[in-house]
Amino acid sequence: MNEQFHKPNILIISRVFLPDIGGIQEYAYNRCLQDPESVIILSSQCKNDREFDRMQEFPIYRWSMPVLESFGMFGTIFKQILNMFWSVLLAVRLHQRYQYRYIEWCHGYDFPALLLLSYLLPVECFIYLHGDDVLCPQKNPILRWLFEWTLQRTKIIVCNSNFTQNYLKEHFQVKRPIQIIHPTFRLEKFGQLNLNQQNLLRSQIRQKHQIPQEAIVILSVGRLVKRKGFDRVIQNLPALLAEGIDVYYLICGQGHMESELRQLAEKLGVTSRVIFAGFVIDEELAGYYAACDLFSMLTFLDTKSKSIEGFGIVYLEAGYFGKPVIASRIGGVVDAVFHGENGLLADPNYPEEILLNMHHLCTDETLRQRLGKKGQELATRNNLHRRLYQINA
Repeated sequence: MNEQFHKPNILIISRVFLPDIGGIQEYAYNRCLQDPESVIILSSQCKNDREFDRMQEFPIYRWSMPVLESFGMFGTIFKQILNMFWSVLLAVRLHQRYQYRYIEWCHGYDFPALLLLSYLLPVECFIYLHGDDVLCPQKNPILRWLFEWTLQRTKIIVCNSNFTQNYLKEHFQVKRPIQIIHPTFRLEKFGQLNLNQQNLLRSQIRQKHQIPQEAIVILSVGRLVKRKGFDRVIQNLPALLAEGIDVYYLICGQGHMESELRQLAEKLGVTSRVIFAGFVIDEELAGYYAACDLFSMLTFLDTKSKSIEGFGIVYLEAGYFGKPVIASRIGGVVDAVFHGENGLLADPNYPEEILLNMHHLCTDETLRQRLGKKGQELATRNNLHRRLYQINA
C-alpha cells in the first residue's frame, strides 16, 4: 500500500475489487481512478491482491476471507456475515485514522452493514446499485424493509443504468435522489493499439486457434453461466453455416456451463466451429477482440438465480476495438448497446430475430464498420462520480 496521499475523505467499500474479475470490480476501480487522491478502499482479499495494491495511487485495506464454497448455502450465508462484520469494524477503525466524511457503498449486497455505519459514524452515505443486487431483497419482507430503510439513510442512490433505476422505483419505496452513472471503459486495460498492432494480434489469435484469416469470427467474453446466453449463439451456427457463411465462435471465460455448452455444440455438429479459449488475462484479451468480426452476448433474465445483466462493460470493450455488437433488448444492456448505432438488439427468447441479426452482421461488412465506428465513440464517453458531491440532496 502506498502511504503518500493527500487527506482522503471518501471511504469506498466493496466486498469485491480488482484484481478479482467482474463488472462491479471494474466499476469500483474505475471510480477510484477519477479521484485517487480523495479515496480509501476497503474490500476483501483476493488472489494476487498484494502486488496489485502496491501499484495503486490510493490506500487499499482488505479483510481476509476463508474459502467457503464447499459448504454450500451455509458457506454463502457465513461469507455474507463476515463481509458485513469486517466492513463495519474496519470502517470504524479507518474513520479514527482518516476522519473521512463520506462512504460510497459500491453495491447493494451486505447493505445492513451500511445501515449500521450510517448511525455509527458522522458521515454521508452513497449506495451503488447494479441490477442483481436489487433483485435479491425483493421477495423477503424483512430484507425488503431493511433495504428500504438503508436507502432512506443515504444521501444519493447511484444506479448503473436506467433499467436498474426503473426497477428500483417500481418495486421499492424510494424517497432519496437517484443518479445514473454508467460503467466506463478503462482504456489502460488494453493500452493504445494502432491498426497495425491490432491486425497483427488478429492474425496471431486466428493462427493459434486454427481459424482461417478470411472467416467470420463471433466473440463472447464472460463467465460461463446460464444468463449470459452463450447457448443462443451456438444454436444459430448451423443455420449460418447452411447459408454458406464460414463462421467460428470464440468464447473467452470459465464457468460451470462449459460442459453443457460443449455438449450442445457436439449435438448440433458444430464442435469444430466453437472454440473455448478458457480464462484470458487482460493483456491477451485485446488479441481476441482484435481477432473477431463481431461481439455477441445475448443475456436474459435468470429467474431461478435472480440474475440479470445490469449493464455489461464487455459491450464497451468490444466497441473500443471497433466491433459491432449483437445483444439482448433487456435490462441495462439497452444503456450500453443502441440498436442500429453500435449494434443490433434482439429479444433473447426469439431465435428468429437473433438469427436475422447474426446473418446481417456476418454478411454485411459495411454495416459492421459503421456500427463498430460508433461503438468506438461510445466506449470513450466519461461519467464523473465527483458530480455526486455537487448535488444538494
